[in-house]
Amino acid sequence: MAYEIPVTQARAELAELINRVVYGGERVVVTRHGKPLVALVSAADLERLEALAEAAEAPEERTVSTVTSIGSAPPAGTGSEHRRFGIAAEHRGPNVT
Repeated sequence: MAYEIPVTQARAELAELINRVVYGGERVVVTRHGKPLVALVSAADLERLEALAEAAEAPEERTVSTVTSIGSAPPAGTGSEHRRFGIAAEHRGPNVT
């Protein structure tokens, strides 16, 4: 959980907040009117966040094992959907009494 502090108070206590982050391992969220504005995190946390962002931006570097399994599925339009779902896939008209 992050420690929240208003921006006006954060200005006056910046040195203390830095110590809380660096030595206490805390994360500090600076707020304005009760809404999050910025966050103070350790350099190690920042490196992890940047690594996650890089991994999300470069999906071609990740291995995708599920794509290879799609090749074993029958081609579309072979009627496999009808066999697989049975009557549920058939259209039924309105019930007329």
